[in-house]
Amino acid sequence: MLQHATPDLRDVVESWCRWLGSERRLAPRTEQAYRQDMASFIRFLAGHLARDVALSDLAALQLVDLRAWLAWRHGEDFARTSTARAIAGVRSFFRYIDRRHGIHNPALQVMRTPRLPHRVPRPLAETDARDLILSARTEARELWLGHRDTALLMLLYGAGLRIGEALALDRRDVGMDPRALRGLRVRGKGNKERLVPILPIVAEAIAAYLAACPNPPLPDEPLFKGVRGGRLQQGVVQKQVRQLRATLGLPETATPHALRHSFATHLLGDGADLRAIQELLGHASLSTTQGYTEVDSRRLIALYTRAHPRA
Repeated sequence: MLQHATPDLRDVVESWCRWLGSERRLAPRTEQAYRQDMASFIRFLAGHLARDVALSDLAALQLVDLRAWLAWRHGEDFARTSTARAIAGVRSFFRYIDRRHGIHNPALQVMRTPRLPHRVPRPLAETDARDLILSARTEARELWLGHRDTALLMLLYGAGLRIGEALALDRRDVGMDPRALRGLRVRGKGNKERLVPILPIVAEAIAAYLAACPNPPLPDEPLFKGVRGGRLQQGVVQKQVRQLRATLGLPETATPHALRHSFATHLLGDGADLRAIQELLGHASLSTTQGYTEVDSRRLIALYTRAHPRA
């Protein structure tokens, strides 16, 4: 992957990647994305400089070199979001070599990140979220699969879990008697742990799934199992939701992650405190959670426009 780097640069990149996992505690997929972005950056520099890239070359890079990299990415049709992440990864690496190896390059500080389109979370209506969850049981080809998918979707909507967080749960996490489950310890991004309240109806759905499962998972096995017995994969869940939304006539925005958005938006609409929602979702920054206030404001304006006699 780093065939265009000299041994000294290759060793530092590898130590940086280990640091991302152990010290920064980035999720494995984020760490892998940063590694790939750094490899792509080095590959560009090798062509740009017409030689393998050494660690000392990074200190000599000028703003014009970095702009050439951005122009190359634009010519290769990389998405703006992908380029923004690549810039974040490269900046992280340069901060690392500045602290650990004294290699400083001020050009990174003045390089601008591409402006990204403003995106607002797109939740489902309460009735659509309910219909999606109910149809998971009726549309399943086997009874236990219907109970499994229902319990999973109820965790996403009833507790605001990310799909990866829900699928990472093991049987032991829900206790000996899932019906008595009132709180769940979840490990989110950056391996940060949080306690999520569990509604009785969600606990009942988990218990019903385990009772219907032909091969109930052992304590150290995945809570949500696939048909072959392994841990249920995200792609399987996403495909199932695509089929359900087609049956129900829901928009393409009806995804597993939209249930998490719906959890936050509906709580906010019913008067929940924004800080509490931040804790429930496991957001590191309140600014991320504040995106849901814009969703709720838009909904109120739409209701006003539709209902007010003078609108």
